[in-house]
Amino acid sequence: MMTRIFKILPVVTGFTLMSFLGLAEAVMGKIEIQSPAFAANGTIPSEYTCDGKNISPPLTWSEAPLGTRSFVLIVDDPDAPGGTWVHWGVYDIPPDVKGLPGNVPKAGDVPSGGIQGTTDFLETGYGGPCPPGGTHRYFFKIHALDIPTLGLGPGATKQEVEKAMRAHVIASGEMKGLYSRVSKGR
Repeated sequence: MMTRIFKILPVVTGFTLMSFLGLAEAVMGKIEIQSPAFAANGTIPSEYTCDGKNISPPLTWSEAPLGTRSFVLIVDDPDAPGGTWVHWGVYDIPPDVKGLPGNVPKAGDVPSGGIQGTTDFLETGYGGPCPPGGTHRYFFKIHALDIPTLGLGPGATKQEVEKAMRAHVIASGEMKGLYSRVSKGR
């Protein structure tokens, strides 16, 4: 009899674990993020890159899920030669903010609320796409958190932001944009 129980136990445990994972996905909300400047999976206009004005594009996102107390925005390029390159980080965005305008000043604070972090360009604020060649993907990720602040000052790195927001994300969304350059240099 004990042998039968031990043969059935992994199946029951596996089913329970799979059910739990499915429930976790259902509970975790989804946020839609978009830009009026370019379509999802489309080309980012040069105005928002190092080949143009190098200003941040306008972004909007869907309604905050119940329990949202702040947002975090991270923009990065996983195709960079040295690994993922961080182009922008904004955290402690108030829950009533539904997007960011274009050309956000490169200061520590965002006029509509929020604090900007340090990019891999070693600057605070947005640093646009500037690939050394070829087509790169740029991910604009928005996260809703269940806390009002991460407790970080201006200029935090992506790693510091991700560590502080761990276990507080209640919904996320992302949009991908593409950009190509022929010339070399970052």
